Amino acid sequence: MFEGFERKHITTQETTIHLRQGGSGPPLLLLHGYPECHLMWHKIAPRLAQEFSVVVPDLRGYGDSGKPQGDPEHKRYSKRAMAQDQVEVMQQLGFETFYLVGHDRGARVSHRLTLDHPQRVQKLAVLDIIPTHRMFQIVNKEMATATHHWFFLIQPYDYPERVIGANPEYFLRYRFERLKNYQEIFPPEVLDEYVRCFSDPGTIHATCEDYRAGASIDLVYDDADFGVNKVTCPLFALWSETGYVGRNYNPIEIWREYATDVDGLSLPCGHYLPEEMPDETYTALRGFLLGNSC
Repeated sequence: MFEGFERKHITTQETTIHLRQGGSGPPLLLLHGYPECHLMWHKIAPRLAQEFSVVVPDLRGYGDSGKPQGDPEHKRYSKRAMAQDQVEVMQQLGFETFYLVGHDRGARVSHRLTLDHPQRVQKLAVLDIIPTHRMFQIVNKEMATATHHWFFLIQPYDYPERVIGANPEYFLRYRFERLKNYQEIFPPEVLDEYVRCFSDPGTIHATCEDYRAGASIDLVYDDADFGVNKVTCPLFALWSETGYVGRNYNPIEIWREYATDVDGLSLPCGHYLPEEMPDETYTALRGFLLGNSC
């Protein structure tokens, strides 16, 4: 995995970010989701590295990146703080502007990064999300059932930390092993690495703080931006046909309330697009990033 990529640790103002870097060409930053780490890109990052300078980090609190202790206002895990890490990473690597692709929580960090630093992002792709701001406006039985972890992880410290910490491997494997053909989607060495990273008590706490921030300080920032500050670079939404978002909403219509230039499509798979349908995900992202037909 990641043949030809170099492993690095970059110190930012608030933490340390672990990453892999490889390839040459226009810079491309790939941000992962919950409860994974940078390895979720292992099926497509080497292919993208044939045409891009690819940077694949672990978000703050995840994988082998630093794990600051949470604060009462959850600002240390706000998407603004997590986005700032990535801006500093790219700057230290010599990239003032870049393409940006995020999945799940990484897509939420990407959305905030593009709002806070519009001059940095040339194009933005978001995988299988609609904005956090909208998600909390449409809570109903189906949403609460499909995304029940949103409401569990935001409970006060340290209730979810203790529950997950009692058996983190079971908690993590349950999310993946309930999927059909999960052994084909997640190779054993990748799943074992997800378990290793997630079993760290610091990661469990950090990921809870990520969701607590999403239900608190992130909404404060989102409310201030809504209707005033939109993403102005081209935005491409790629989503799961069978997931909660794809079953219930038209992501393109929703994203057009938050961005000025939106396109996208769905794929006939579940939530983990880069791992479930890597060829199709790669083709769609490459077409968008290079300006070809998707």
